[in-house]
This record gives sequence, structure tokens and C-alpha cells, in this order.
Amino acid sequence: MEKWIAFEKGKINYTVQGDGPAVVLLHGFLEDLTIWQSFAEKLAAKFKVIAIDLPGFGKTSTFDKIHSMPYMANTVYSVLADEGVDKCIMVGHSMGGYVTLSFAMNYPDKLSGLVLFHSQAAADTEEGKINRERTIEIVKGDHYSFIHSFIPSLFAEENVEKYAEEIEALRKISEKNSIEGIVAALAGMRDRPDYLEMLAAIDIPVFFIIGKKDSRIDINIILDQLTIPQNCEALILDGIGHMGFIEAKDITYLAIEHFVERNA
Repeated sequence: MEKWIAFEKGKINYTVQGDGPAVVLLHGFLEDLTIWQSFAEKLAAKFKVIAIDLPGFGKTSTFDKIHSMPYMANTVYSVLADEGVDKCIMVGHSMGGYVTLSFAMNYPDKLSGLVLFHSQAAADTEEGKINRERTIEIVKGDHYSFIHSFIPSLFAEENVEKYAEEIEALRKISEKNSIEGIVAALAGMRDRPDYLEMLAAIDIPVFFIIGKKDSRIDINIILDQLTIPQNCEALILDGIGHMGFIEAKDITYLAIEHFVERNA
């Protein structure tokens, strides 16, 4: 069921399926909640599944020039409060993982576990911040060309031709997003804090899903973080880039389902 709540001067769009312990699915940069459709439908057989359009994406409003990760986490909290969810497992893909970490920092009592799906806990390096700035200028100049070239780069090189239809579908999803929403997210990711100390302090299970051929996040950065949480699991995928929910759909779904079953 598609729903929405009023938030500030706009709205937050989300879907709810199933009953039981809550699982919250957060999409990544340029995506929207529809990326989780097949995962949500299967999980809904056992759980209450909430997928949310983050600010500036899908049908959720663009609220400001910068959508910080704490700001996005607050929109997620507002949805969960409206749905009466006291505790959940949160799954965040890429940027959605950054939002999940911010949520964990601000609302740790609301989580029984978190999944960082091609995501990580460190802040951008200075070089990373400069690259975000460059990307912002590119998006302002021609966001359609940016989207056209960016989406295939998220996949392992050998998977680009194999998933040509899925790449085209992702492009169409991305093209619906406004320049303002894309820029606000880029600025929010650029400015995000370091969550490494928080990751060490929380006592809930943390599950990393990692692609060996992820061009967006160096696998070594994530491997160094696996020893930080008190309770950590990892799925390391050979021949997979940044889009495991497409490139390794079956294994990543089962891994998430088993993680939720054990920890919800």
C-alpha cells in the first residue's frame, strides 16, 4: 500500500506491506523505493515492510538546498512514528546506508539490527568532498547526461551488458528526480559526519554486504570496518559491483531475510 505523511511544507512518500516485526528499506542515491519491490514483496510474507522515498527522490518532496543525513534520518523517524513502529531492522543501500547510520546514532533504541548494503561508516575524504562538488556542478549543467553515464558505472564491468534492461529502468527512475533533489543529496553526503565511533558503540547486529568490484566504495575501506562493531557479519560478493540487489539478487535477498529472521 502506498502512503504518505505531511512533513514540513511537503510530504514523505512510502509503502507498507505485510505484518509482523518491522523491516525498513532505504534506497540509494538517484534511486527510489521501487528498487526494493521484489525484496519487499517476499519479506512481506513474514514481516511488516516499509520502503521510503528519501527527500528529493521518488514522490517525496525536496525540502532544502542540502538534505543532510540526519535530516533524512528524521524523515524516516517521522514515518515510523506515524506507523507506530517501536523497533525495526533497517536496510540501507549506499546513501540509504548513510541515512541508516545517522538513524542509529540518533535513535539507537529504535533498531534491532542494521544492514549496510554497499555502504560504509566513514565520512568523505577531502578528495571525496572535492569530487562531490564536481559532481554537483556536472548535475547542475546536464543532469540527464550525468545519469546516463553514472548508472552503468554502478555495476561490475562484466555485468553492464547482462543487466542492460535493468540499467535502462534505473535511468528512467533517476530521470524523474529533480536537479534540486539530486544536488541536495550530494551536498548531504559530502557533509556527512564520521560514524565509526558510533559503529563501535552500538550493541546491535550489523551486517555488511560488499561487492568486490564496487567502483563507488573501495572494498578495502569496508573490510577495515568489519572489526569495529561488537556484533558484525559480512557477505562478500565476487564479481559484483555496487548493485547487489540486481547483480546478485537471490543471494542478497536470502542473506537479508536470514539476518532479519535471526534479529527481528
